[in-house]
Amino acid sequence: MVAQDSVDLVRRFIGLPVEKRKLFWRAMRDEAVDLSLLPIPADLAPATEAPLSHAQRRMWALWKLDPDSGANNIFSATRLAGELDRDALSRAFERLLGRHAALRTVFRQGDGEPVQTVLDETEFRLAVEDLSHLPADGRERAARRLIEEEAQAPFDLEAGPLLRARLVRLGEQDHRLLVTMHHIASDGWSMAVLIREFAELYRAIRRDGRIDLPQSPIRYADYALWQRNMLEAGEAERQLAYWLDRLGGERAPLELPADRPRPARQSHRGGILRFTLDAELAGTLRAFARENDVTLFMLLLTAFTMLLHRHSGQGDIAIGVPVANRNRAECEGVVGFFVNTQVLRLRIDGRDRIADLLDRVREAALGAQAHQDLPFEHLLEALKLERSLSYNPLFQAMFNHQRRDGRATSAMDGLRVEPMALDSAVASYDLTLDTVEEEGGGIEASFTYATDLYDHDRIDRLRRHFETLLCGLAADAGRRVGEVPLLTGQEQARFAAWNAPVAAGA
Repeated sequence: MVAQDSVDLVRRFIGLPVEKRKLFWRAMRDEAVDLSLLPIPADLAPATEAPLSHAQRRMWALWKLDPDSGANNIFSATRLAGELDRDALSRAFERLLGRHAALRTVFRQGDGEPVQTVLDETEFRLAVEDLSHLPADGRERAARRLIEEEAQAPFDLEAGPLLRARLVRLGEQDHRLLVTMHHIASDGWSMAVLIREFAELYRAIRRDGRIDLPQSPIRYADYALWQRNMLEAGEAERQLAYWLDRLGGERAPLELPADRPRPARQSHRGGILRFTLDAELAGTLRAFARENDVTLFMLLLTAFTMLLHRHSGQGDIAIGVPVANRNRAECEGVVGFFVNTQVLRLRIDGRDRIADLLDRVREAALGAQAHQDLPFEHLLEALKLERSLSYNPLFQAMFNHQRRDGRATSAMDGLRVEPMALDSAVASYDLTLDTVEEEGGGIEASFTYATDLYDHDRIDRLRRHFETLLCGLAADAGRRVGEVPLLTGQEQARFAAWNAPVAAGA
């Protein structure tokens, strides 16, 4: 099938009424033609009043409930050291808005359902805060306060734009660049795309203004319309059957030992504990993963499952895993809300061999990958779970593994660029483990935890036990899960001292 025939076939399919679309889908399946694998046509969606994707509909509903919340912001803070060209910085942002339709999109409630419209133009203003007049020891504190405020400042989805930039000046060659987007228009992958392009645009504007960045073949609205039609035609039904088989049935929520009772309503206030798995341990883990035919993601997920099992005593563990959902070439450079959440349900027993647990994790991960298009919102509705303001109905722990983008910039036309970490966090779940893999190097990791439930000391103990489990896990795949050491050497010595017999007359 030639490319134009494929595009025409998809356009014809999208234009059919729902019932005829379902029949067409089945007929194509019978002919061994999978419509979901064909290219998404350009300009498939209208520029005005296009439907929202399923993920966007959920974000829209959350925003309507609480338009003053910044809980669904995506935020980045960067330290810029060196001579800064403020005009080039502002013009680079203007070019980004011109390139990416999602950043010029506004939302409103249409007749019966929300709709999105891509504006031809939108006004952009680089906000500037000058703190250079403050005493030297107070500038960084003031900048930190601005960072925390900006990260939580809300967006108006009906007015736009859905990208904000704020430049904080601490000195002639010392700045902080704060960039915020709403999740309805972006995700982590999109942020990486924008950072790369921004660096190239800034460099080009500073020099001669000419740059030839590749144009994305589709807009996010095209993807949203394509996704909706594919799912309605039968793909949702097919993938939902898999997930209902995996996740159906009773399962108790994860209950880790906590410092306080679970509140009736989550505040989502969170803390972050950052740590590093050094290059030597990371190398050992990579080698062990290769020997056992799993990826590093699967191995770290296995260790996290063991940690939750050993601390909770529960043998039926559900863990949320975000997936980029960018398994189509035409979506790779598009800015938009593609990321989907999957739930991996893993059964674990202390008598299991590690090799057997790794096999189960591999099977669950590959099965989830093959059924990654079903929106999380569909799954929630189909499972008919009892909703609670106290905890997520499907999972209470999340694991997110990423590889460091080798194209990420640490310099930008004379500027040294250094990402900054936030002091506080939004805790969407009880506990989230994030790992970032440096190619051939160590692994940056962090636990984000609900401060409603846990104190820092308890999470630091989890961190120590996670590192101990990783070392023991990689020693012998034939070992039983319950035999892998959990306590650190220091904890074991203290425990032994507590249980030592007391000498007579002592």
